[in-house]
Amino acid sequence: MGDGSRIADHVHKPQYLTTADGLADGATTELAAADAATEARLEWRRTGKRGCAGLQAVMFSTDGYAFPETYYLGAKRARDVVYRVLSAACEDGDLSIQEAIEAIEDIFRRNALNLYKLNVVNGSINHETAIVGKRVSLSSVEEDVLFVRIIWCDASGQHRCRVVPAGRFYEITRNKGVGLTFAAMGMTSFCDGPADGSNLTGVGEIRLVPDMPTLVRLPWSRHEEMVMADMQIRPGEGWEYCPRNTLRKVTKVLLDEFNVTMKAGFENEFFLRRKLVSNGVEMWIPYDNTNYCSTSAFDGASSILQEVYSSLKDSGIVVEQLHAEAGKGQFEIALKYILCTVAADKLIYARETIKSIARKHGLVATFLPKPDLDDFGSGSHVHLSLWENDQNVFMGSSKDNFHGMSKTGEQFLAGVYHHLPSILAFTAPHPNSYDRIQPDTWSGAYLCWGKENREAPLRTACPPGVPLDLVSNFEIKSFDGCANPHLGLAAIVAAGIDGLRRHLKLPEPIESNPSDHSSKLKRLPQNLQESVESLSADKVLHELIGDKLVTTAIAIRKAEINHFAKNPGALKDLIDRY
Repeated sequence: MGDGSRIADHVHKPQYLTTADGLADGATTELAAADAATEARLEWRRTGKRGCAGLQAVMFSTDGYAFPETYYLGAKRARDVVYRVLSAACEDGDLSIQEAIEAIEDIFRRNALNLYKLNVVNGSINHETAIVGKRVSLSSVEEDVLFVRIIWCDASGQHRCRVVPAGRFYEITRNKGVGLTFAAMGMTSFCDGPADGSNLTGVGEIRLVPDMPTLVRLPWSRHEEMVMADMQIRPGEGWEYCPRNTLRKVTKVLLDEFNVTMKAGFENEFFLRRKLVSNGVEMWIPYDNTNYCSTSAFDGASSILQEVYSSLKDSGIVVEQLHAEAGKGQFEIALKYILCTVAADKLIYARETIKSIARKHGLVATFLPKPDLDDFGSGSHVHLSLWENDQNVFMGSSKDNFHGMSKTGEQFLAGVYHHLPSILAFTAPHPNSYDRIQPDTWSGAYLCWGKENREAPLRTACPPGVPLDLVSNFEIKSFDGCANPHLGLAAIVAAGIDGLRRHLKLPEPIESNPSDHSSKLKRLPQNLQESVESLSADKVLHELIGDKLVTTAIAIRKAEINHFAKNPGALKDLIDRY
Protein backbone atom coordinates (compact mmCIF):
# COMPACT_ATOMS: atom_id res chain seq x y z
CA MET A 1 0.00 0.00 0.00
CA GLY A 2 1.33 3.46 -0.79
CA ASP A 3 1.03 6.60 1.31
CA GLY A 4 -2.16 8.64 1.43
CA SER A 5 -1.05 11.10 -1.25
CA ARG A 6 -1.42 8.39 -3.89
CA ILE A 7 -5.20 8.64 -3.59
CA ALA A 8 -5.14 12.06 -5.22
CA ASP A 9 -3.33 10.60 -8.21
CA HIS A 10 -6.29 8.39 -9.12
CA VAL A 11 -8.67 9.75 -11.73
CA HIS A 12 -11.70 8.54 -9.77
CA LYS A 13 -11.99 9.47 -6.13
CA PRO A 14 -12.63 6.41 -3.91
CA GLN A 15 -15.92 6.06 -2.08
CA TYR A 16 -14.97 5.96 1.59
CA LEU A 17 -16.45 3.50 4.07
CA THR A 18 -16.59 4.24 7.77
CA THR A 19 -15.25 1.31 9.75
CA ALA A 20 -16.52 1.94 13.26
CA ASP A 21 -20.21 2.61 13.45
CA GLY A 22 -20.01 0.28 16.38
CA LEU A 23 -22.47 1.90 18.75
CA ALA A 24 -25.45 2.30 16.46
CA ASP A 25 -24.93 -0.96 14.58
CA GLY A 26 -22.62 -3.56 16.08
CA ALA A 27 -22.14 -5.35 12.76
CA THR A 28 -21.16 -2.35 10.65
CA THR A 29 -17.55 -2.24 11.79
CA GLU A 30 -16.80 -5.84 10.91
CA LEU A 31 -18.82 -5.83 7.70
CA ALA A 32 -17.16 -2.69 6.39
CA ALA A 33 -13.67 -3.90 7.18
CA ALA A 34 -14.30 -7.42 5.91
CA ASP A 35 -15.99 -6.19 2.72
CA ALA A 36 -13.13 -3.79 2.05
CA ALA A 37 -10.57 -6.53 2.59
CA THR A 38 -12.47 -8.84 0.24
CA GLU A 39 -12.64 -6.18 -2.47
CA ALA A 40 -8.95 -5.46 -2.02
CA ARG A 41 -8.06 -9.15 -2.41
CA LEU A 42 -10.12 -9.44 -5.60
CA GLU A 43 -8.43 -6.33 -6.98
CA TRP A 44 -4.98 -7.66 -6.11
CA ARG A 45 -5.71 -10.95 -7.85
CA ARG A 46 -7.15 -9.26 -10.94
CA THR A 47 -4.25 -6.85 -11.37
CA GLY A 48 -1.37 -8.62 -9.65
CA LYS A 49 -0.82 -5.41 -7.66
CA ARG A 50 -1.44 -4.81 -4.00
CA GLY A 51 -1.39 -1.02 -4.04
CA CYS A 52 -4.79 -0.55 -5.69
CA ALA A 53 -7.77 1.16 -4.04
CA GLY A 54 -9.06 -1.48 -1.59
CA LEU A 55 -8.10 -0.50 1.93
CA GLN A 56 -7.30 3.06 0.88
CA ALA A 57 -11.06 3.49 0.59
CA VAL A 58 -11.65 2.56 4.25
CA MET A 59 -11.71 5.24 6.92
CA PHE A 60 -12.25 5.19 10.66
CA SER A 61 -15.07 7.11 12.30
CA THR A 62 -17.22 6.58 15.39
CA ASP A 63 -20.77 7.22 16.53
CA GLY A 64 -19.46 8.37 19.89
CA TYR A 65 -21.76 10.92 21.46
CA ALA A 66 -21.88 12.94 24.69
CA PHE A 67 -20.01 10.50 26.92
CA PRO A 68 -16.25 9.83 26.62
CA GLU A 69 -16.87 6.11 27.02
CA THR A 70 -18.74 5.96 23.71
CA TYR A 71 -15.73 7.28 21.81
CA TYR A 72 -13.48 4.79 23.58
CA LEU A 73 -15.75 1.84 22.75
CA GLY A 74 -15.99 2.85 19.10
CA ALA A 75 -12.23 3.17 18.76
CA LYS A 76 -11.59 -0.10 20.59
CA ARG A 77 -14.02 -2.04 18.41
CA ALA A 78 -12.53 -0.61 15.25
CA ARG A 79 -9.00 -1.49 16.29
CA ASP A 80 -9.97 -5.05 17.22
CA VAL A 81 -11.74 -5.64 13.91
CA VAL A 82 -9.05 -4.09 11.73
CA TYR A 83 -6.41 -6.10 13.58
CA ARG A 84 -8.29 -9.37 12.94
CA VAL A 85 -8.94 -8.64 9.27
CA LEU A 86 -5.39 -7.54 8.49
CA SER A 87 -3.89 -10.43 10.48
CA ALA A 88 -5.93 -12.86 8.37
CA ALA A 89 -4.76 -11.10 5.20
CA CYS A 90 -1.13 -11.51 6.32
CA GLU A 91 -1.71 -15.17 7.22
CA ASP A 92 -3.21 -15.80 3.77
CA GLY A 93 -0.32 -14.07 2.02
CA ASP A 94 -2.45 -11.24 0.62
CA LEU A 95 -0.51 -8.63 2.60
CA SER A 96 2.99 -8.39 3.95
CA ILE A 97 3.49 -7.06 7.48
CA GLN A 98 4.73 -3.76 6.09
CA GLU A 99 1.70 -3.45 3.81
CA ALA A 100 -0.57 -4.15 6.78
CA ILE A 101 1.15 -1.34 8.69
CA GLU A 102 0.57 0.99 5.75
CA ALA A 103 -3.09 -0.06 5.66
CA ILE A 104 -3.44 0.76 9.37
CA GLU A 105 -2.05 4.24 8.80
CA ASP A 106 -4.40 4.72 5.85
CA ILE A 107 -7.50 3.58 7.74
CA PHE A 108 -6.89 5.44 10.99
CA ARG A 109 -5.14 8.56 9.75
CA ARG A 110 -4.06 9.27 6.20
CA ASN A 111 -7.35 8.62 4.40
CA ALA A 112 -9.10 11.16 6.63
CA LEU A 113 -6.31 13.70 6.15
CA ASN A 114 -6.63 13.40 2.39
CA LEU A 115 -10.41 13.37 2.23
CA TYR A 116 -10.82 16.43 4.44
CA LYS A 117 -7.58 18.08 3.24
CA LEU A 118 -6.31 18.41 6.80
CA ASN A 119 -2.81 19.62 7.49
CA VAL A 120 -1.61 17.71 10.54
CA VAL A 121 2.07 17.83 11.35
CA ASN A 122 2.34 15.97 14.63
CA GLY A 123 1.27 12.46 15.49
CA SER A 124 1.85 9.14 13.79
CA ILE A 125 1.14 5.51 14.42
CA ASN A 126 3.84 3.53 16.20
CA HIS A 127 4.69 0.79 13.71
CA GLU A 128 5.73 -1.70 16.35
CA THR A 129 2.55 -1.56 18.42
CA ALA A 130 0.47 -1.59 15.24
CA ILE A 131 1.74 -5.10 14.49
CA VAL A 132 1.41 -6.57 17.94
CA GLY A 133 -1.90 -5.00 18.93
CA LYS A 134 -3.07 -5.54 22.48
CA ARG A 135 -0.74 -8.43 23.25
CA VAL A 136 2.27 -6.38 24.30
CA SER A 137 3.48 -2.82 24.58
CA LEU A 138 6.76 -2.54 22.71
CA SER A 139 7.53 1.03 23.66
CA SER A 140 8.85 -0.17 26.99
CA VAL A 141 9.55 -3.55 28.54
CA GLU A 142 7.34 -4.33 31.50
CA GLU A 143 9.62 -4.44 34.49
CA ASP A 144 8.33 -7.76 35.80
CA VAL A 145 9.09 -9.72 32.61
CA LEU A 146 12.45 -11.44 32.99
CA PHE A 147 12.62 -13.95 30.13
CA VAL A 148 11.11 -14.54 26.71
CA ARG A 149 10.98 -18.09 25.37
CA ILE A 150 11.41 -18.36 21.60
CA ILE A 151 9.54 -21.55 20.68
CA TRP A 152 9.86 -23.92 17.74
CA CYS A 153 8.75 -27.49 17.09
CA ASP A 154 11.24 -29.69 15.26
CA ALA A 155 10.63 -32.36 12.63
CA SER A 156 10.43 -35.08 15.29
CA GLY A 157 7.59 -33.17 16.97
CA GLN A 158 9.53 -32.03 20.04
CA HIS A 159 9.02 -28.54 21.43
CA ARG A 160 12.22 -26.59 21.95
CA CYS A 161 13.06 -23.05 22.96
CA ARG A 162 15.79 -20.47 23.28
CA VAL A 163 15.38 -18.15 26.26
CA VAL A 164 16.42 -14.51 26.03
CA PRO A 165 16.41 -11.95 28.88
CA ALA A 166 13.56 -9.52 28.29
CA GLY A 167 15.74 -6.42 27.99
CA ARG A 168 17.84 -7.91 25.22
CA PHE A 169 14.79 -9.43 23.54
CA TYR A 170 12.98 -6.12 23.13
CA GLU A 171 16.12 -4.22 22.23
CA ILE A 172 17.61 -6.64 19.69
CA THR A 173 16.15 -10.14 19.40
CA ARG A 174 12.57 -9.30 18.45
CA ASN A 175 13.84 -7.84 15.18
CA LYS A 176 17.02 -9.81 14.50
CA GLY A 177 16.23 -13.17 16.09
CA VAL A 178 18.76 -15.65 17.45
CA GLY A 179 21.04 -18.06 15.64
CA LEU A 180 20.31 -21.78 15.37
CA THR A 181 22.31 -24.56 13.76
CA PHE A 182 20.96 -26.34 10.68
CA ALA A 183 21.27 -29.58 12.66
CA ALA A 184 18.38 -28.61 14.96
CA MET A 185 15.79 -29.63 12.36
CA GLY A 186 17.39 -33.03 11.83
CA MET A 187 17.25 -34.23 15.45
CA THR A 188 15.43 -37.34 16.61
CA SER A 189 13.42 -38.09 19.74
CA PHE A 190 16.29 -40.09 21.24
CA CYS A 191 19.36 -38.03 20.31
CA ASP A 192 20.12 -34.32 20.07
CA GLY A 193 22.06 -34.78 16.88
CA PRO A 194 20.99 -34.88 13.22
CA ALA A 195 19.87 -38.20 11.78
CA ASP A 196 22.02 -39.82 9.12
CA GLY A 197 20.69 -38.91 5.70
CA SER A 198 18.91 -35.77 6.92
CA ASN A 199 21.37 -33.60 4.96
CA LEU A 200 21.50 -31.28 7.96
CA THR A 201 24.70 -30.90 9.97
CA GLY A 202 26.37 -28.51 12.38
CA VAL A 203 27.59 -26.49 9.41
CA GLY A 204 25.30 -23.57 8.62
CA GLU A 205 23.04 -21.34 10.68
CA ILE A 206 19.56 -19.92 10.42
CA ARG A 207 17.80 -17.21 12.40
CA LEU A 208 14.92 -17.92 14.74
CA VAL A 209 12.89 -14.75 14.24
CA PRO A 210 10.06 -14.09 16.74
CA ASP A 211 6.59 -13.84 15.19
CA MET A 212 5.44 -11.04 17.46
CA PRO A 213 1.65 -11.42 17.05
CA THR A 214 2.01 -14.83 18.76
CA LEU A 215 3.68 -13.41 21.88
CA VAL A 216 1.85 -14.18 25.15
CA ARG A 217 2.58 -13.93 28.86
CA LEU A 218 3.00 -17.34 30.49
CA PRO A 219 -0.03 -17.68 32.81
CA TRP A 220 1.81 -20.24 34.94
CA SER A 221 5.02 -18.17 35.15
CA ARG A 222 4.10 -14.50 35.14
CA HIS A 223 7.68 -13.28 34.81
CA GLU A 224 8.04 -14.92 31.40
CA GLU A 225 6.61 -14.65 27.90
CA MET A 226 6.73 -17.01 24.94
CA VAL A 227 6.59 -16.41 21.22
CA MET A 228 6.56 -18.68 18.17
CA ALA A 229 9.55 -18.40 15.85
CA ASP A 230 9.92 -18.41 12.10
CA MET A 231 13.07 -19.96 10.65
CA GLN A 232 14.76 -17.63 8.18
CA ILE A 233 17.85 -18.31 6.10
CA ARG A 234 18.34 -14.56 5.70
CA PRO A 235 16.24 -11.55 6.74
CA GLY A 236 12.73 -11.91 5.35
CA GLU A 237 13.43 -15.20 3.55
CA GLY A 238 11.90 -18.33 5.03
CA TRP A 239 14.06 -21.44 5.39
CA GLU A 240 12.81 -24.37 3.32
CA TYR A 241 12.90 -26.61 6.41
CA CYS A 242 10.71 -24.26 8.50
CA PRO A 243 7.46 -26.07 9.47
CA ARG A 244 5.46 -22.86 9.93
CA ASN A 245 6.59 -21.53 6.57
CA THR A 246 5.76 -24.88 4.95
CA LEU A 247 2.19 -24.76 6.22
CA ARG A 248 1.82 -21.16 5.04
CA LYS A 249 3.16 -22.15 1.62
CA VAL A 250 0.68 -24.97 1.00
CA THR A 251 -2.29 -23.03 2.40
CA LYS A 252 -1.40 -20.21 0.01
CA VAL A 253 -1.57 -22.69 -2.89
CA LEU A 254 -4.99 -23.80 -1.65
CA LEU A 255 -6.16 -20.19 -1.49
CA ASP A 256 -4.64 -19.07 -4.78
CA GLU A 257 -5.89 -22.02 -6.83
CA PHE A 258 -9.28 -22.66 -5.21
CA ASN A 259 -10.01 -19.55 -3.09
CA VAL A 260 -10.40 -21.83 -0.07
CA THR A 261 -8.90 -21.83 3.43
CA MET A 262 -8.85 -24.67 5.94
CA LYS A 263 -9.81 -24.43 9.60
CA ALA A 264 -8.72 -26.94 12.22
CA GLY A 265 -9.77 -27.86 15.74
CA PHE A 266 -7.68 -30.28 17.81
CA GLU A 267 -8.74 -32.73 20.51
CA ASN A 268 -5.83 -33.11 22.94
CA GLU A 269 -5.68 -36.45 24.73
CA PHE A 270 -3.02 -36.87 27.39
CA PHE A 271 -2.10 -38.94 30.42
CA LEU A 272 -1.31 -37.62 33.89
CA ARG A 273 1.41 -39.64 35.62
CA ARG A 274 3.27 -39.54 38.92
CA LYS A 275 6.96 -40.41 38.91
CA LEU A 276 7.95 -43.00 41.51
CA VAL A 277 11.48 -44.27 42.12
CA SER A 278 11.71 -47.57 43.99
CA ASN A 279 15.03 -49.34 44.59
CA GLY A 280 16.61 -47.15 41.94
CA VAL A 281 13.95 -48.06 39.35
CA GLU A 282 11.91 -45.24 37.84
CA MET A 283 8.20 -45.94 37.38
CA TRP A 284 5.29 -43.90 36.08
CA ILE A 285 2.12 -44.33 38.12
CA PRO A 286 -1.28 -43.33 36.63
CA TYR A 287 -2.92 -40.36 38.31
CA ASP A 288 -6.12 -42.36 38.79
CA ASN A 289 -7.84 -45.56 37.69
CA THR A 290 -11.25 -44.28 36.66
CA ASN A 291 -13.27 -44.80 33.49
CA TYR A 292 -14.45 -42.79 30.47
CA CYS A 293 -16.18 -39.49 31.32
CA SER A 294 -15.93 -40.35 35.01
CA THR A 295 -17.21 -37.65 37.33
CA SER A 296 -14.79 -38.93 39.98
CA ALA A 297 -11.84 -38.47 37.63
CA PHE A 298 -12.85 -34.92 36.84
CA ASP A 299 -13.45 -34.14 40.49
CA GLY A 300 -10.04 -35.51 41.46
CA ALA A 301 -8.24 -33.47 38.80
CA SER A 302 -10.48 -30.39 38.91
CA SER A 303 -7.87 -28.09 40.49
CA ILE A 304 -5.40 -28.96 37.71
CA LEU A 305 -7.98 -28.71 34.94
CA GLN A 306 -9.32 -25.40 36.25
CA GLU A 307 -5.83 -23.93 36.16
CA VAL A 308 -5.22 -25.35 32.68
CA TYR A 309 -8.50 -23.89 31.42
CA SER A 310 -7.84 -20.46 32.93
CA SER A 311 -4.31 -20.41 31.52
CA LEU A 312 -5.48 -21.38 28.04
CA LYS A 313 -8.15 -18.70 28.20
CA ASP A 314 -5.56 -16.10 29.24
CA SER A 315 -3.48 -17.12 26.21
CA GLY A 316 -6.39 -16.62 23.81
CA ILE A 317 -7.04 -20.35 23.35
CA VAL A 318 -10.72 -21.31 23.34
CA VAL A 319 -11.65 -24.61 25.01
CA GLU A 320 -14.90 -26.16 23.78
CA GLN A 321 -15.07 -29.09 26.21
CA LEU A 322 -12.99 -31.36 28.42
CA HIS A 323 -13.54 -34.74 30.06
CA ALA A 324 -11.89 -37.84 31.47
CA GLU A 325 -10.90 -40.38 28.82
CA ALA A 326 -10.92 -44.19 28.96
CA GLY A 327 -7.26 -44.69 29.89
CA LYS A 328 -5.85 -44.62 33.41
CA GLY A 329 -5.25 -40.99 34.31
CA GLN A 330 -6.22 -39.92 30.78
CA PHE A 331 -8.04 -36.68 29.89
CA GLU A 332 -9.08 -34.81 26.77
CA ILE A 333 -9.29 -31.07 26.09
CA ALA A 334 -10.94 -30.04 22.81
CA LEU A 335 -10.03 -26.68 21.24
CA LYS A 336 -12.21 -24.50 19.03
CA TYR A 337 -11.59 -24.67 15.29
CA ILE A 338 -9.72 -21.73 13.75
CA LEU A 339 -7.59 -21.01 10.69
CA CYS A 340 -5.21 -23.96 10.45
CA THR A 341 -2.01 -21.90 10.55
CA VAL A 342 -3.15 -20.39 13.85
CA ALA A 343 -4.52 -23.71 15.15
CA ALA A 344 -1.07 -25.31 14.82
CA ASP A 345 0.53 -22.54 16.89
CA LYS A 346 -2.19 -22.76 19.53
CA LEU A 347 -1.84 -26.54 19.75
CA ILE A 348 1.82 -26.09 20.66
CA TYR A 349 0.88 -23.49 23.26
CA ALA A 350 -1.85 -25.78 24.64
CA ARG A 351 0.60 -28.66 25.03
CA GLU A 352 3.09 -26.35 26.74
CA THR A 353 0.38 -25.13 29.10
CA ILE A 354 -0.89 -28.58 30.04
CA LYS A 355 2.58 -30.01 30.65
CA SER A 356 3.77 -27.00 32.65
CA ILE A 357 0.75 -26.85 34.95
CA ALA A 358 0.87 -30.61 35.54
CA ARG A 359 4.52 -30.15 36.54
CA LYS A 360 3.49 -27.46 39.03
CA HIS A 361 1.23 -30.03 40.66
CA GLY A 362 3.98 -32.63 40.90
CA LEU A 363 2.75 -34.61 37.89
CA VAL A 364 3.87 -35.31 34.35
CA ALA A 365 1.45 -34.82 31.45
CA THR A 366 2.42 -36.83 28.40
CA PHE A 367 1.00 -36.77 24.88
CA LEU A 368 2.90 -39.93 23.92
CA PRO A 369 0.52 -42.07 21.83
CA LYS A 370 0.90 -45.29 23.83
CA PRO A 371 2.95 -44.91 27.02
CA ASP A 372 1.48 -48.12 28.43
CA LEU A 373 1.03 -50.89 25.87
CA ASP A 374 -1.66 -52.49 28.04
CA ASP A 375 -3.79 -49.34 28.23
CA PHE A 376 -5.64 -47.12 25.78
CA GLY A 377 -3.75 -44.71 23.53
CA SER A 378 -3.82 -40.94 23.12
CA GLY A 379 -4.39 -39.01 19.93
CA SER A 380 -4.61 -35.42 18.77
CA HIS A 381 -7.65 -35.96 16.58
CA VAL A 382 -8.17 -32.98 14.31
CA HIS A 383 -11.45 -31.72 12.84
CA LEU A 384 -11.08 -29.94 9.50
CA SER A 385 -13.37 -27.79 7.39
CA LEU A 386 -13.03 -25.69 4.23
CA TRP A 387 -14.07 -22.05 4.01
CA GLU A 388 -14.61 -19.44 1.33
CA ASN A 389 -15.54 -15.91 2.37
CA ASP A 390 -16.80 -17.06 5.79
CA GLN A 391 -18.90 -19.80 4.16
CA ASN A 392 -18.32 -23.45 5.03
CA VAL A 393 -17.78 -24.98 1.59
CA PHE A 394 -17.02 -28.47 2.88
CA MET A 395 -20.68 -28.81 3.82
CA GLY A 396 -23.08 -29.79 1.09
CA SER A 397 -26.41 -28.24 0.14
CA SER A 398 -29.71 -29.31 -1.38
CA LYS A 399 -28.16 -29.03 -4.86
CA ASP A 400 -24.61 -30.18 -4.07
CA ASN A 401 -24.59 -33.18 -1.77
CA PHE A 402 -22.47 -36.33 -1.63
CA HIS A 403 -23.22 -37.95 1.71
CA GLY A 404 -23.58 -34.46 3.18
CA MET A 405 -20.48 -33.00 1.51
CA SER A 406 -20.14 -30.51 -1.31
CA LYS A 407 -18.22 -31.46 -4.44
CA THR A 408 -15.31 -29.38 -3.11
CA GLY A 409 -15.50 -31.22 0.19
CA GLU A 410 -15.61 -34.64 -1.45
CA GLN A 411 -12.65 -33.94 -3.72
CA PHE A 412 -10.54 -32.55 -0.88
CA LEU A 413 -11.36 -35.49 1.39
CA ALA A 414 -10.74 -37.91 -1.49
CA GLY A 415 -7.23 -36.47 -1.79
CA VAL A 416 -6.65 -37.03 1.92
CA TYR A 417 -8.04 -40.57 1.59
CA HIS A 418 -5.76 -41.30 -1.38
CA HIS A 419 -2.60 -40.02 0.36
CA LEU A 420 -3.42 -41.12 3.92
CA PRO A 421 -0.71 -43.84 4.12
CA SER A 422 1.89 -41.15 3.28
CA ILE A 423 0.30 -38.53 5.53
CA LEU A 424 0.77 -40.87 8.49
CA ALA A 425 4.54 -40.34 8.28
CA PHE A 426 3.78 -36.78 9.48
CA THR A 427 0.69 -37.26 11.67
CA ALA A 428 1.77 -40.55 13.28
CA PRO A 429 5.53 -40.07 13.03
CA HIS A 430 6.90 -42.35 15.74
CA PRO A 431 7.14 -46.15 16.05
CA ASN A 432 4.99 -45.84 19.18
CA SER A 433 2.24 -44.24 17.07
CA TYR A 434 1.47 -47.63 15.52
CA ASP A 435 1.04 -49.30 18.89
CA ARG A 436 -2.00 -47.03 19.13
CA ILE A 437 -3.42 -47.43 15.59
CA GLN A 438 -5.04 -50.84 16.01
CA PRO A 439 -8.44 -52.27 15.04
CA ASP A 440 -11.35 -51.79 17.45
CA THR A 441 -9.67 -48.95 19.38
CA TRP A 442 -11.33 -45.91 17.72
CA SER A 443 -8.02 -44.96 16.15
CA GLY A 444 -8.67 -45.84 12.50
CA ALA A 445 -6.71 -48.90 11.40
CA TYR A 446 -8.27 -49.50 7.96
CA LEU A 447 -8.23 -47.26 4.90
CA CYS A 448 -11.84 -46.09 4.75
CA TRP A 449 -14.15 -43.27 5.70
CA GLY A 450 -17.60 -43.06 7.25
CA LYS A 451 -20.19 -40.65 8.54
CA GLU A 452 -20.03 -40.54 12.35
CA ASN A 453 -17.98 -43.76 12.28
CA ARG A 454 -15.42 -43.51 15.07
CA GLU A 455 -13.63 -46.66 13.96
CA ALA A 456 -12.83 -45.08 10.58
CA PRO A 457 -9.62 -43.02 10.26
CA LEU A 458 -11.63 -40.39 8.36
CA ARG A 459 -14.96 -39.49 9.95
CA THR A 460 -17.39 -36.92 8.57
CA ALA A 461 -19.24 -35.18 11.37
CA CYS A 462 -22.70 -33.70 11.83
CA PRO A 463 -22.50 -31.69 15.07
CA PRO A 464 -25.55 -30.13 16.76
CA GLY A 465 -27.14 -27.42 14.63
CA VAL A 466 -26.18 -29.00 11.30
CA PRO A 467 -29.03 -30.58 9.26
CA LEU A 468 -28.97 -34.35 9.60
CA ASP A 469 -28.44 -34.91 5.88
CA LEU A 470 -25.31 -32.71 5.86
CA VAL A 471 -21.85 -32.76 7.45
CA SER A 472 -19.82 -29.72 8.46
CA ASN A 473 -16.30 -31.15 8.82
CA PHE A 474 -14.22 -34.29 8.83
CA GLU A 475 -12.02 -35.75 11.53
CA ILE A 476 -8.66 -37.46 11.12
CA LYS A 477 -8.17 -39.98 13.92
CA SER A 478 -4.56 -40.91 13.06
CA PHE A 479 -2.97 -37.68 14.32
CA ASP A 480 -1.08 -37.90 17.62
CA GLY A 481 1.02 -35.98 20.12
CA CYS A 482 4.36 -36.85 18.48
CA ALA A 483 3.39 -34.94 15.34
CA ASN A 484 4.67 -31.51 14.45
CA PRO A 485 1.24 -29.90 13.93
CA HIS A 486 2.41 -27.58 11.15
CA LEU A 487 3.89 -30.45 9.14
CA GLY A 488 0.92 -32.72 9.81
CA LEU A 489 -1.54 -30.09 8.60
CA ALA A 490 0.70 -29.23 5.64
CA ALA A 491 0.62 -32.87 4.50
CA ILE A 492 -3.18 -32.91 4.80
CA VAL A 493 -3.56 -29.67 2.82
CA ALA A 494 -1.17 -30.94 0.14
CA ALA A 495 -3.21 -34.12 -0.22
CA GLY A 496 -6.43 -32.12 -0.40
CA ILE A 497 -4.99 -29.89 -3.12
CA ASP A 498 -4.21 -33.00 -5.16
CA GLY A 499 -7.79 -34.18 -4.71
CA LEU A 500 -9.13 -30.84 -5.94
CA ARG A 501 -6.73 -30.65 -8.87
CA ARG A 502 -7.57 -34.15 -10.09
CA HIS A 503 -11.27 -34.07 -9.12
CA LEU A 504 -10.85 -37.27 -7.11
CA LYS A 505 -13.89 -39.17 -5.86
CA LEU A 506 -14.46 -41.06 -2.64
CA PRO A 507 -15.59 -44.67 -2.43
CA GLU A 508 -18.84 -45.37 -0.62
CA PRO A 509 -18.65 -44.88 3.16
CA ILE A 510 -18.26 -47.71 5.65
CA GLU A 511 -21.26 -47.60 7.98
CA SER A 512 -20.19 -50.26 10.48
CA ASN A 513 -17.02 -51.44 12.20
CA PRO A 514 -14.28 -51.64 9.52
CA SER A 515 -13.03 -54.85 11.16
CA ASP A 516 -16.20 -56.50 9.87
CA HIS A 517 -15.00 -55.68 6.34
CA SER A 518 -11.35 -56.59 6.84
CA SER A 519 -11.32 -58.95 3.87
CA LYS A 520 -12.29 -56.07 1.56
CA LEU A 521 -10.50 -53.13 3.16
CA LYS A 522 -6.81 -52.30 3.03
CA ARG A 523 -5.01 -51.88 6.33
CA LEU A 524 -3.33 -48.56 6.86
CA PRO A 525 0.42 -48.84 7.55
CA GLN A 526 0.89 -51.14 10.52
CA ASN A 527 4.25 -49.65 11.40
CA LEU A 528 6.29 -46.54 10.71
CA GLN A 529 8.39 -48.32 8.08
CA GLU A 530 5.31 -48.85 5.89
CA SER A 531 4.24 -45.21 6.11
CA VAL A 532 7.80 -44.07 5.30
CA GLU A 533 7.76 -46.27 2.21
CA SER A 534 4.48 -44.67 1.12
CA LEU A 535 5.87 -41.18 1.69
CA SER A 536 9.07 -41.98 -0.21
CA ALA A 537 7.00 -42.81 -3.30
CA ASP A 538 4.52 -39.92 -2.93
CA LYS A 539 5.47 -37.35 -5.58
CA VAL A 540 2.67 -34.96 -4.64
CA LEU A 541 3.81 -34.54 -1.04
CA HIS A 542 7.43 -34.23 -2.16
CA GLU A 543 6.44 -31.44 -4.55
CA LEU A 544 4.11 -29.43 -2.33
CA ILE A 545 5.88 -29.84 1.01
CA GLY A 546 9.37 -29.68 -0.47
CA ASP A 547 11.71 -32.49 -1.42
CA LYS A 548 14.44 -31.45 1.03
CA LEU A 549 12.12 -31.31 4.03
CA VAL A 550 10.49 -34.64 3.12
CA THR A 551 13.95 -36.22 2.76
CA THR A 552 14.88 -34.98 6.23
CA ALA A 553 11.63 -36.27 7.73
CA ILE A 554 12.21 -39.70 6.19
CA ALA A 555 15.76 -39.83 7.57
CA ILE A 556 14.50 -38.99 11.06
CA ARG A 557 11.78 -41.65 10.85
CA LYS A 558 14.28 -44.30 9.74
CA ALA A 559 16.57 -43.43 12.63
CA GLU A 560 13.63 -43.75 15.05
CA ILE A 561 12.71 -47.14 13.58
CA ASN A 562 16.23 -48.51 14.00
CA HIS A 563 16.76 -47.13 17.50
CA PHE A 564 13.52 -48.31 19.08
CA ALA A 565 13.72 -51.72 17.40
CA LYS A 566 17.04 -52.21 19.19
CA ASN A 567 15.99 -50.44 22.41
CA PRO A 568 12.31 -51.14 23.13
CA GLY A 569 12.77 -50.12 26.77
CA ALA A 570 13.73 -46.60 25.69
CA LEU A 571 10.06 -45.76 25.26
CA LYS A 572 9.81 -44.63 28.89
CA ASP A 573 12.39 -41.92 28.19
CA LEU A 574 9.90 -40.25 25.85
CA ILE A 575 7.25 -39.60 28.50
CA ASP A 576 9.04 -36.37 29.42
CA ARG A 577 9.73 -35.43 25.79
CA TYR A 578 6.17 -35.56 24.46
